[in-house]
Amino acid sequence: MPLKRILLPALLSAACLLAAPAGAQEAAKEKVILDTDMVELFDDGVAMTMLAASPKVELLGVTTLTGNSWVQDGTAAALRQLELIGADVPVAMGLEYPLRADRHALFKTERQLIGRGHDAWTGSFGLEKPESWQAAYRKSYGADSTLKPVDKHAVNFIIDTVRANPNEVTIAAIGPGGNLALAVRMAPDIVPLIKRVVYMGGSFFQQGNTTPAAEFNWYFDPEAARIAVRSPFKEQIILGLDVCEKVVFRKEHYDRLLKTLGTHPLGAMLRGTFVGQTFEKNAEFTHFVWDVLVSAVIIDPTLITEEVTQFVDINDQPGLSYGQSLAYAEDAPAGAQKARIVKTVDTERFWNMLNDPQYWPLPKEKAAN
Repeated sequence: MPLKRILLPALLSAACLLAAPAGAQEAAKEKVILDTDMVELFDDGVAMTMLAASPKVELLGVTTLTGNSWVQDGTAAALRQLELIGADVPVAMGLEYPLRADRHALFKTERQLIGRGHDAWTGSFGLEKPESWQAAYRKSYGADSTLKPVDKHAVNFIIDTVRANPNEVTIAAIGPGGNLALAVRMAPDIVPLIKRVVYMGGSFFQQGNTTPAAEFNWYFDPEAARIAVRSPFKEQIILGLDVCEKVVFRKEHYDRLLKTLGTHPLGAMLRGTFVGQTFEKNAEFTHFVWDVLVSAVIIDPTLITEEVTQFVDINDQPGLSYGQSLAYAEDAPAGAQKARIVKTVDTERFWNMLNDPQYWPLPKEKAAN
């Protein structure tokens, strides 16, 4: 047989292997946008750190908005934590207010009329708005940031990133959802281009926390949440209070994580948070890790051990049930979309995952020593 007839197939095979997409040789990374009302560490900051550090994920960007924190505070906290882990991830600032006008101005009256649930936390409704993200950063960290947000609104960042990566982007919507809602309203063409949306929000089979009817994220901006969950995305996965309040954060978990962090600068940040300070004073204190579950499930979907697929909707009409999330096995309201509602995760594997050192990278300057 002529030599060229032997070599040619081998060369072609090698060329095809080299030209094959990365996913053909190793699992392709999950491309993720984290849409968040960021706070320090638990829970949004931990969710971001895990995604930024995971070898299974390419964190395309962090989009911030008001919710648990004002967008200015959240942006400052996101930048600081990215600095501490040496992660080069773009941060885009988004919505400053929920879609319904004057929620902050009228919140006290609304609270009196609707009442509250078992959690007294009110997020930015009870916090003073910073002058700017720079002012928020200086106030919290005593210096100027070495990073800054990109010169693009979060809504446009989502639109442009999805269009540039069709059918590849997972949106981790761990805040009220306003950025995502406006993105699909401004550019409905991106809806079929989004791979999936994974939410932390809602409470379908138990009471809410902010009010007896509603969970905080979706109570903060029910109009936005309803736009999002009613969009016909390919896939929607929801981790609401139904699963989040089964994963209880105890002193033993706090101590274990501090041991994992060691001298990592985030250890000092954790001790300074409300959660850390409370655990230090009261060993019987318990908390939840809400948003961290979203990142964990994106990294390892097999953590889910129980779920149900139903149509979902949100009550966006002011009243006692404002912000309530609803699930329908059948005969759902017109326009409601199906979603996977997670009910249980493997908690032992989750805590082990949280304490895996790969999710707590050293700053670049220390890693080089």
